[in-house]
Amino acid sequence: MTWNSFHVKDRAGLVAETIRLPGHEGKPVSAWWARPMTDRPIPGIVLIPHMPGWDEWCRETSNRFAMHGYSVLCPNIYEDYGDGTPPEVSGRMRDAGGVPDKSVMEDVAASLAFLKNQPGANGRAGCIGMCSGGRHTFLAASTLPGIDAAVDCWGGGVVCPPESLTPARPVAPIDCAAGLSCPLLGIFGNDDRNPTKEDVNVLEAKLRELGKNYEFHRYDGAGHGFWYYDRPMYRVEQAMDSWNKVLDFFDRYLK
Repeated sequence: MTWNSFHVKDRAGLVAETIRLPGHEGKPVSAWWARPMTDRPIPGIVLIPHMPGWDEWCRETSNRFAMHGYSVLCPNIYEDYGDGTPPEVSGRMRDAGGVPDKSVMEDVAASLAFLKNQPGANGRAGCIGMCSGGRHTFLAASTLPGIDAAVDCWGGGVVCPPESLTPARPVAPIDCAAGLSCPLLGIFGNDDRNPTKEDVNVLEAKLRELGKNYEFHRYDGAGHGFWYYDRPMYRVEQAMDSWNKVLDFFDRYLK
């Protein structure tokens, strides 16, 4: 169901709230859970937060997917860095050297299990992330079971040199590409500096070499984060075109 394709007399409603579930190392993790009020079977989406944090944009985006028929869970992957506003928490995370990939993958795995085990779930779930969340999405789709479709929105660091690896990020996600086990959609701006056009070319060549099911869409006149309507980087035409491509992609593989 793409933008404005709903019927005005359809029953509509949305439930959205913060919940707690067991996350990495079995520790409680907060998550924003948004889902439609419907009697139909519901597919799931895990939305992995971006580097600005577990913020208002992530919650509003979760709600947007829920309005299009998905049960969406956005886990606070920065739970270990304390309380405060999203900028305060993500600032502490950066000062600590970044959130470990291992803990993010465990939070994503727990979120997938939660969504698939809900009454009314249709048994399918996808994953999406932007910026660092796009990188995490690619890594999850290449290393975790149970993801039925994945969307990488301008994920920086999927392609990276060995010297950029850290204890928190010990592996370049592209090196895990052979394990990609679901369809992948990539959304990129051609003016982005991370990933650059060359990075996207390298990733696409690798996926083509491995025979993976993927589709990439690249946008002129758009840089990093061109969906972020709260920032000058927002590009309305490119954002809405790519939003429709994402909704169509998830509809094909999850509904």
